Amino acid sequence: MSTVNSLRELLIDEIRDIYDAEKQLLKALPKMARAATNEDLKKGFTSHLEETKNHVVRLEEIFEKLGVPARGKSCKAMDGLVAEGEEAIDLEGPDAIRDACLIGAAQRVEHYEMAAYGTARNFAEVVGEAEVVELLQATLDEEKQTDKILTELSNSVNEDANMLVPEKEDVD
Repeated sequence: MSTVNSLRELLIDEIRDIYDAEKQLLKALPKMARAATNEDLKKGFTSHLEETKNHVVRLEEIFEKLGVPARGKSCKAMDGLVAEGEEAIDLEGPDAIRDACLIGAAQRVEHYEMAAYGTARNFAEVVGEAEVVELLQATLDEEKQTDKILTELSNSVNEDANMLVPEKEDVD
């Protein structure tokens, strides 16, 4: 267990966690894109990958502004989320059901990222790191936009999956 003695140290710890999480996504998103059969979902994962690359660069800028080396620490939350995404990739059954499972995994990742970036931004604000706050807010805004896109995409993906369910007969 590590020792953290100040909110600034906690901020750095949170940024390292996020950095590792984003690096994990750089590996996971191409796999998810390959597993998706819905073309819009494939495009969504590819777009998220490009956004994630930009987030890693921004995090490296944040490390520089904080005067610490850019390095991650094991993000256990993202470990679990990526594992769930891999389960979705390996899901057997109709493609549309796998796509629905993939979009669900992606939305959980997005919600984690929004929470983590929001927490880090709040820490940076309290410790007076205005430039870091600005960079984290820019990323948080992008994450919120991605979440909106994923939510809209999930509606069509889930409708496709639902078309596979036979209608229930009326039971008297």
